[in-house]
Amino acid sequence: MKNVKNSLLAITLGGFAALSSTQANAKDEKPPPGAMALSMLLTKLEQQGYTPVVDVSLEQGRWEVEAYKEGKKYDLEVDPNSGEILQMKEDKD
Repeated sequence: MKNVKNSLLAITLGGFAALSSTQANAKDEKPPPGAMALSMLLTKLEQQGYTPVVDVSLEQGRWEVEAYKEGKKYDLEVDPNSGEILQMKEDKD
């Protein structure tokens, strides 16, 4: 069980590193004042069953997130301050 936990931790940390680079390349757009930390936002989405998160970008002041839930891929638009999912659609691609 310890190896499974270590593997999951490594995958999660690797995902955060990949998402950090995605965030840095988001056309130099910055989250609005008062925005929650990206790590907190990802944790909140994971607690709602969206895992793995495979892409994150900041578009027009909102997080655009691609993540899986129950084996289906979703495109999410997420409020950066509250972490609330504003729009969700299944990605059929």
